[in-house]
Amino acid sequence: MDKVFNDRFWIDAWIGDKQGDTYAVHKGFSTPEYWDKASATYNTNPKELRDRRMKKILELLESKGLLFEGVRVLDIGCGTGLMTLALAQHGAIVTAMDFSQGMLDRLREDMPPELNDKITLMHEDWHKVDIVSRGWEKAFDLVVAFMSPGVATPQAFDKMIQCASKGCAVRGWAARRQHPILMALWEKIMNRPLDDNPQSILYKINILFSRGLFPDVCFDRVEWDQNIPLEKELDNQLAFFTRVSGRPASELRPLIYNYLSARAEKNYLKKKQIGLTATAVFLVDPLI
Repeated sequence: MDKVFNDRFWIDAWIGDKQGDTYAVHKGFSTPEYWDKASATYNTNPKELRDRRMKKILELLESKGLLFEGVRVLDIGCGTGLMTLALAQHGAIVTAMDFSQGMLDRLREDMPPELNDKITLMHEDWHKVDIVSRGWEKAFDLVVAFMSPGVATPQAFDKMIQCASKGCAVRGWAARRQHPILMALWEKIMNRPLDDNPQSILYKINILFSRGLFPDVCFDRVEWDQNIPLEKELDNQLAFFTRVSGRPASELRPLIYNYLSARAEKNYLKKKQIGLTATAVFLVDPLI
């Protein structure tokens, strides 16, 4: 029983969790090519729902003393910038990093002119960033990583924490219902049913508890509809399965196209995404 109170137990479990479909799915979603193509389909869920969830996390950050005028923030895997923009609008000075140029382009398009001097965009892969040579150890008051493949390893997660002088916030899937399109294509291409159970956020939370950091954790059910052009969905699925299966795009393209086109209406595909996210907010110094 005592071993579960040692962070090495959870780190080793996380490192060793590379055999099943969950790790393979992560690999498919962890390339700049995938996110460059997927960026066009993001931020389509209702603004009211996004604002409600954002208000909740901003209030939690403020209650922990992590949101104030001039707070220095590093946003790892900033994506289209929902978190970056919200923090900057509340007075933060944000360094927003992503390995997808497509995501950064979406952020730049949505950035109000009055926030230009509060946000610095960086096109980089967090896994390759040397925080020591950059002088980033404890250089930021707050470090955030929301739904980011950038912190999908223990080493990357530790590097995130090392950059924070006050606290961190991390969000990931606690559970997710994969869309029938992905599940059907997986079975066709991988020759087995998909068995995907997102777990890395649970490893992160248990590592934090074992270190005496005791995060505030909240769970949110998320659901949104997408109406995606056939060609964009083809590009998304092709980028994913080329990485996962190792098969050439020339071989996968007709297979994926035939499946998608048979289900498209007027060259569009309707998708409903459903999942449960977990958000952990914590101070980097042990509470006791």
